[in-house]
Amino acid sequence: MKNNARKIMLMFLAIMMLIIPFEAQAASLKMGSSGDDVKKVQSKLKSWGYYNGAVDGVYGSKTRDAVIYFQRKNGLDADGVVGEKTANAMGLSLKSTSSSSSSTSTSKTNNNDIYLLAKLVYGESRGEPYTGQVAVAAVVLNRVRSSQFPNSISGVIYQKGAFSVVDDGQINLAPNESALKAARDAMNGWDPTNGCLYYYNPKKTSNKWIMSRPVMLRIGEHVFCK
Repeated sequence: MKNNARKIMLMFLAIMMLIIPFEAQAASLKMGSSGDDVKKVQSKLKSWGYYNGAVDGVYGSKTRDAVIYFQRKNGLDADGVVGEKTANAMGLSLKSTSSSSSSTSTSKTNNNDIYLLAKLVYGESRGEPYTGQVAVAAVVLNRVRSSQFPNSISGVIYQKGAFSVVDDGQINLAPNESALKAARDAMNGWDPTNGCLYYYNPKKTSNKWIMSRPVMLRIGEHVFCK
């Protein structure tokens, strides 16, 4: 009986050793992959000018080459595979074989990003019209998607000299509900600026370079430009 119990225990441990690494494995997209996640990758790469093929959900050589192009432009390992880091740089959350652990981790990351973005919004645009607050958040997200800037929300916000509230410490103020809502709306796709990468208050800046940028619109005290 003891030998049988020991054998059963050893078999159980062996099975668990096989299952656990498999469950923890993050999803990735590569040559031969297909489905909605591939369509999302293709759509984003096409809108950013990296990809000119069909958005058909089939990960072929054109998609791989576009991914490599994106990875090189954004300082990622140019392996043509959309793993966790590349997906994060694209603002995508891929499906994972470990749904519970992956969704918990993704949810935590998203919440942290929203809160940091809300702090930036509060510091930069409290008192501005609500649409203007969403616009400030959208500018940050547009920079994340642009190859000219860091590929994460924290990287964009803390880029040296990018935002005055980081320099003067206002980034550490707790955001109000309006700023949090504006950050969520921007994360959900609302961009009142239609792709702007910069904004400024003409009453508070003397920077000739930023003032030379073509102005696309004005909301409250801020002008938004590309």
